[in-house]
Amino acid sequence: MQSANMLLRKIVRSSVLPFAAQHRMQKDLFPLSRTLSLSLRLEQDKSCEPTEKLDLDEWKKVMKSGLQEEVSETVSEPKELSSLAAARETLEMWRLAGRAVPENISEEQLKTFMECPSKSAKKKYLKYLHLKELRKKNDKRKMDEKRERRLEAQDQASKTDETKKSSFVCMWSSTMNKAYNWRAAQSMIFGQPLVFDMSYEKEMSVREVTNTVRQIVLSESCNRRSVDPFHIHFCNFKDDSLYHREFINQYREAWGKLLITVTDQCYTEIFPKDKLIYLTADSPKVMKTFDHDKIYIVGSMVDKSIKTGLSLARAKRLGLETAALPLEKYLLWTTGAKNLTLDQMMHILLTLKDTADWKKALEFVPKRKYCGFVNKPVKELKKTLDLINTLKHGRGREEVQKQFAKSYPKK
Repeated sequence: MQSANMLLRKIVRSSVLPFAAQHRMQKDLFPLSRTLSLSLRLEQDKSCEPTEKLDLDEWKKVMKSGLQEEVSETVSEPKELSSLAAARETLEMWRLAGRAVPENISEEQLKTFMECPSKSAKKKYLKYLHLKELRKKNDKRKMDEKRERRLEAQDQASKTDETKKSSFVCMWSSTMNKAYNWRAAQSMIFGQPLVFDMSYEKEMSVREVTNTVRQIVLSESCNRRSVDPFHIHFCNFKDDSLYHREFINQYREAWGKLLITVTDQCYTEIFPKDKLIYLTADSPKVMKTFDHDKIYIVGSMVDKSIKTGLSLARAKRLGLETAALPLEKYLLWTTGAKNLTLDQMMHILLTLKDTADWKKALEFVPKRKYCGFVNKPVKELKKTLDLINTLKHGRGREEVQKQFAKSYPKK
């Protein structure tokens, strides 16, 4: 019995007491060890009660409860950190396995990943983050490439500017600009007037006004570079209008230096009515020749915004003569409206003024609108057009081909 007590005492001193000292439980365990030793001594003295035994189960419960309290206090704080670390290890394993996992993930995203209810939901969330990361990388790569291209273009532009800034080129451009300006200045005194009617602002949207102004800018530059330019008049032009603002955006500082006449008056107040001719595609009268003594008026509007008979009605209200270009007489028209842009009209009028050749003038009409120039009588050409249309629609193909072969035999 004494040997057993000595062995139990050694076990308590060698194992339990150092463990309790590490976990700061000496105060609680010293009375317990003392009671154990005292109980052992009492058991030695009480030889009359050999049946009483030491309650080791209760002692183990006390020891475990004390340890659990200490361990719960120390482990509760880093529990969240350990779960995040475990989640990061899981992501690293999935990345090594070849799954769609983002390279960089924040703590908030990691917490959201841990809160996903199922494994498939976690995979979908990681795939979403992966695609989002790839999209950001692609956007950054595109921005870098765009920046590089812009820098290269700037370098090339600077090189070309250096070549352009040679003495000969500068002298040539300055002399040509002086010559063009001189011709435009002469046209303001001796040139034939050409009127742009600027009273269609209410019939157009802002985008259409912008397109109209761009076409007028092209017309003015074309007129300034011609051999015998027109004296351009902007009539019914109001300050602070959409036209005015768009012209300032286009010309900037050069707007006040243009060699044109800008007025808010109507053309009927400046020129005699018997000399005015309003050019409109809706006119029943066809223009045969270019008259150098007349003053032609062009409506300043784009094709998309033209309403049928708008310019014709305006000319009739003012009691003016109207005319339309002879497009059907000289061109085999196929599709589309017979309305032209303002710069095309300027090219046609300048060519007519210089050469009086309708074929050369109408070369500025877009080729998609006609098949070719008229070289045969109009009736035969209309028959050909009817045959072509029936062939397109597939009505009586064989009969039409026979009729076409009879009408136009091969040479």
